[in-house]
Amino acid sequence: MARRGRGSPHKTEPDYRPGQLLDWTDSSHWDHTSARPCRYCGIPTHMRDSHRSPAHKVCAEEALARQAAEAADAYHQNGQTT
Repeated sequence: MARRGRGSPHKTEPDYRPGQLLDWTDSSHWDHTSARPCRYCGIPTHMRDSHRSPAHKVCAEEALARQAAEAADAYHQNGQTT
């Protein structure tokens, strides 16, 4: 008989998906004065992250997803999972 349920409690893919994580609707994330190179891709943007550094929302989300995946990998490699 096949096992039913929600599946393994240990996920292999991050919960972070580009385009769904950050909410930059606040006007503080927009610089009307000048477009500067995105800190991740180098393409000019008027968007600013929470530290006022130039960054596209999608670029920032991809970086966060990558960081989460790297942290999960490091956690698994250090034998911290069962």
